[in-house]
Parts: sequence; structure tokens; C-alpha cells
Amino acid sequence: MNLVVLGAHCGDAEIQAGAIAYKYAKAGHRVTFVHLTAGEKGNPAGISIEDYREQKIRESEKAAALLGVDTITLDYKDAELTFNDEIVTRVATLMRELKPKTVITHWEKSIHPDHALCAQIVQAAQLKAGLPGFVLEGLPAHFYNYFHSENWEDMEEYVPDIFVDVSVEFDTYLEALSQYWFVMNSKSFRYYDYYQALGTVRGCVNRTKYAQTLKYPTGLNVRKGPAIPGFDL
Repeated sequence: MNLVVLGAHCGDAEIQAGAIAYKYAKAGHRVTFVHLTAGEKGNPAGISIEDYREQKIRESEKAAALLGVDTITLDYKDAELTFNDEIVTRVATLMRELKPKTVITHWEKSIHPDHALCAQIVQAAQLKAGLPGFVLEGLPAHFYNYFHSENWEDMEEYVPDIFVDVSVEFDTYLEALSQYWFVMNSKSFRYYDYYQALGTVRGCVNRTKYAQTLKYPTGLNVRKGPAIPGFDL
């Protein structure tokens, strides 16, 4: 199975679902982080936007190596994402190339415009990638399902539907996060502490040491069938 974790900036995919990604990569699945932007406008004092972009891409490569996944950073500009046919087509084409069964992305309600747009782009690209009527570089149509994952900026009405035990993977996940300068040095938010604590809290609810969560897209958590799911007649 191919899995894609698609975030707005380098670091988003890792913090939201890095432990889940590592779990599936260890099991032999192909996992790819896709970053729409590098998140370069959070550049520290004394580092140019251009240099910080290159730094974040290098950091993403180090994190990906620890987690055993591939990483791709597209060339869109941080804090300047727009929802248009060009970016939807590009993401849809990439999804046809990568052929993921599942995509994990941002929750749709966020205080960060790039995150909210990212969720919209993934949804629109799902349709465009999946319909054979769209001709995209001669690639066959490919439909994927998708889930949302947790980010501290995307928590409005985020109520988890799925808890994934990542107890074994969590230390490596934290090591991967530590490759990012902003995770370890941000003065505006305690990223490392937050995600370490979040994994602990979700693990408590899951009755495991650590967990990460996912959420179905709005309206898609309904299950239809002849019996209660998991309780056959």
C-alpha cells in the first residue's frame, strides 16, 4: 500500500502523522511526505527566506531518513497558497504518480490559511485524480481516500475518529521532529513539548503508551451496511 502525508509546509506532515508514517514504512509500505511549501517565511533572525527554505528542505530530508519515508517539497510560496485549478491539477497529477491508497492531510478548520487551503486542495485533487475524464500527463486515473490529522493550529471542531497505537514508533518520531530548527527553538510555540504531550494524552485514551489520531472528512464517518460494524450477525 502507498501512503501519502500531505502538508502545507515542511514539518506539518511530520508533526501530524510522523509516527503513523513510520509505523507503515516499517511494515513495508511506501510512504511519502508531500509539502506544498517549505514554510520558509518563519525564517529566524539573520537567515534569509531563501536560505531558510533550503534549510527546511534539508531538515525534511533528515526527518524522512529517520522515518524511512520519501519526501517531496513543491515550489509554492509559504503563506501565499491559493485555491485554483493549477495547484489542484498539479496535486492530482502527483497523486496519480504516487498512487496512494490513503492520503493524510490537515483538518479543514484552521487558524492558518495555508492549512485550510491544503485540505481543500486534497479534496478537489481526489476528484480530479480519480476521474478518467481528466487527462493528466497520460497517467491512468487513481482514486484515493483521505483522513485529517492533528495540528495545534487546526483544532477547531477536531474530534478524533481513529486512534492509532504508535508506542513503539514514538521515540523515533520525536527524534525526527528534533531535526527541525523551529520545533526545537521556536519562541512562539513549544512544538516538541506539545506533540510529546499530545501523543501521551491520546495514548491514555487509547489505553496505550502513545497514540496519534485521524479524523474522517466531514460527512464520511457514516457507515452503511447490514449490521453493526465489527459485530456481524
